[in-house]
Amino acid sequence: MKDKSLAIILGGGQGTRLSPLTEQRSKPAVPIAGKYRLVDIPISNCLNSDILRMFVLTQFNSASLNQHIKNTYQFGQFSNAFVDILAAEQTPDNKHWFQGTADAVRQCLQHFLDFDFEYFLILSGDQLYQMDFNEMIEAHEKAGADITLATLPVIAKEAPDFGILKADNENWVREFIEKPSSDLLPQWNSVVSEEMEKEGRLYLASMGIYVFNRDLLVKLLEQDTKDFGKEIIPQAIDKMKVYSYQYEGYWTDIGNIESFYEANLGLTDDIPKFNLFDSSKMIYTRARLLPPSKISGTTLEHAMIADGCLINAKLISHSVIGIRARIGKDTEICNSYIMGNDYYQELSEIDFEHNNGKVIGIGERCYLERCIVDKNCRIGNNVTIKGGEHLPDSDHPLYTVKDGVIVIKKGAVLPNGYSI
Repeated sequence: MKDKSLAIILGGGQGTRLSPLTEQRSKPAVPIAGKYRLVDIPISNCLNSDILRMFVLTQFNSASLNQHIKNTYQFGQFSNAFVDILAAEQTPDNKHWFQGTADAVRQCLQHFLDFDFEYFLILSGDQLYQMDFNEMIEAHEKAGADITLATLPVIAKEAPDFGILKADNENWVREFIEKPSSDLLPQWNSVVSEEMEKEGRLYLASMGIYVFNRDLLVKLLEQDTKDFGKEIIPQAIDKMKVYSYQYEGYWTDIGNIESFYEANLGLTDDIPKFNLFDSSKMIYTRARLLPPSKISGTTLEHAMIADGCLINAKLISHSVIGIRARIGKDTEICNSYIMGNDYYQELSEIDFEHNNGKVIGIGERCYLERCIVDKNCRIGNNVTIKGGEHLPDSDHPLYTVKDGVIVIKKGAVLPNGYSI
């Protein structure tokens, strides 16, 4: 399918629900699993599906995303593969930012139509999943569809958080409702597999992954529509052949701090739902020349440790530790995601005994629970950061609390004895 499809990865808007992680970077550039960026997920799914031509559309804080893609996705000069960034730009005909997902594709359309392809594959830049897009495109072709939506069977408790589709026995989409209330759900169940039915996953949620016939999407974008999920898809259901491609694997939308936190910590499970160790579904990222991690006197329990770390902690439990992380003696880290650092500090600058926020990393005798520590933070000795549902949502100069998760902002300095 590689020559038939052009992939468009939507970078999302300002990403306020994922703030403060998006204060200095775009949403697709947010670090995940200690060594990757969110944008690596859709790009890797495309590469594993042999779809080698990709555009990433973005408009907010795109500098780090540009740098990551430039340093990561370099293909041979004899290959037609590429991953290109298209940021919102002013032109003589248009002086507006992207007004929505469909408007973003419309504004960049001139850059796509020079290529020879049959299908637009529209993807989100902030989801965690592993999918073979070839199977979806083959289902689209076999059905003779105009538009195909990837759908995920969900349970009644989850359904009100999604756009829900109603499909018939042949998987043609007949109706759509945005975030239905619980009392409406009995009339919105669809035909699903026997396994999904046993699990009570009777409702088809839109995953925000679409296949459009090329000429059709060009025609649809001539109208003044702003968004795929809210306008183009609902309006197309009665007029066009809209097909539901049911996906039954793991998928989560990284839309807010809680989902981001849970997705990362879920990677530490004995058998995680998202498998980073499947060689047939590799997740690609920047190849950094980092030394192995060095760990001394630390008890590790359900921990994931990235490259280049220097760890002397007492305990790391149910936590993800990112690249170049430095953690001092007698420190305990539980149920947390430490993103790590972008660089190493000179040895002459490191004095854990007189730390007081001077050392990049986490000092000695600290206790961290239910938190996310963004990149390049300096946390002194005897610091306590303890998240939980008892904390109200709030924003402070050094940290933010959302859904009981404390997020230490990028580059924050916490002096000795600081407590949250």
